[in-house]
Amino acid sequence: MPAQPRRDRILINAAGFLRSLGVGLVGVVLGIYLFRVGFSSVSIGLVVAAGLAGTALATLLVSLFADRFGRRQTLILLAILSAGGGIALAFTPILPLLLLTAFLTMLNGTGSDRSASYALEQGILPGLAPDARRTWNLAWYNVLLDGGGSLGALGAGLPILLQRHLQVSMLGSYRSLFLGYAGLWLVVAVLATLLSPAVEVVRASQSEGWRHTVAPHTRIVLPKLTALFSLDAFGGGFLTDALVAYWFFRRFNIPEQDLGLLFFGVHVLNALSHLGAAWLARRIGLVNTMVFTHLPSSLFLMAVPFAPSFRWAVVLFLCREALVEMDVPTRQSYVAAMVRPEERTLASGVTNLARNVFWGVGSAAAGLLMQVFSFSAPLLIGGGTKVVYDVLLYGSFRGLKAPEER
Repeated sequence: MPAQPRRDRILINAAGFLRSLGVGLVGVVLGIYLFRVGFSSVSIGLVVAAGLAGTALATLLVSLFADRFGRRQTLILLAILSAGGGIALAFTPILPLLLLTAFLTMLNGTGSDRSASYALEQGILPGLAPDARRTWNLAWYNVLLDGGGSLGALGAGLPILLQRHLQVSMLGSYRSLFLGYAGLWLVVAVLATLLSPAVEVVRASQSEGWRHTVAPHTRIVLPKLTALFSLDAFGGGFLTDALVAYWFFRRFNIPEQDLGLLFFGVHVLNALSHLGAAWLARRIGLVNTMVFTHLPSSLFLMAVPFAPSFRWAVVLFLCREALVEMDVPTRQSYVAAMVRPEERTLASGVTNLARNVFWGVGSAAAGLLMQVFSFSAPLLIGGGTKVVYDVLLYGSFRGLKAPEER
């Protein structure tokens, strides 16, 4: 592989790490911070949903126009806009204004990087390596994303530390944290400026122009995958880090610094699982790896609300997290394998768009269900929805192999 694509992969991985560092931090503290300043469970769910809705719109625009506008320029613009989310949180506006800024800045309360930048990078990375390395490169990319998220989650105790040791007020310590989050996004923008022309799309022919011509096979496969990923994301919307951390905080009265340690462990397990997924996919295939790891993870999650103590709840939750992300690099690799290289931005954007939309729907519903039905309802409904997704995915795609598996 030429040196330039290798350098571009390093820059993309570094940007993803820093992005996830901020997202992991905000994912843990967002719900607790908003609760401390007087927001209800419903309002917290709406803020998370507004950020996901903004991400969904940005992902749609990336799908349609990023290749034409330029992938490098798009990544720069997205990073600058996202920095505004930290600034908005630092000044704690009233709910309507916070909802608007969360939407415009694509504020991410999921605890995992599911930004429009993330979708675009999935379209770029497979073109920087041969098919035999596609899943491994995506796995390492996701390792760094979850590694950044784990360190970000570990930083959730910073507001308490700043308050105790530097005599900073609680709100002042949170403001410092959110301004640091904005600074991370600005560094990401700088890294994007260093990418080479190798990240840009190459059209199959000059006459094709910038029309999104889609192969007949893609027209069949992509809608099916998108529908299934939407179902999975709807279940995932009930299970964002912000809402799960809020659940542990209220159910077991666990302080932020202990939750930070818990979610640090969560993201470490997520990161390691990506490498296990790439290893397993070489032996049993992409679809089998997605299903046979994801299904038991959902069952572990559904058992968490019935745990008799915090210790057992943590054990079950960590068992879930050791498996739940193994479908991520395999899913990304499978989508890239099913379409032509010039369709990858569109395919990645469409599937991620659907996921973000249904994440938003699930997040909004989760806050409502927590408040008016059952505090543990999101864990049960989210896990059950994911079980249905796994069964349908296996039934629909177990016979359709990636090129390197044939």
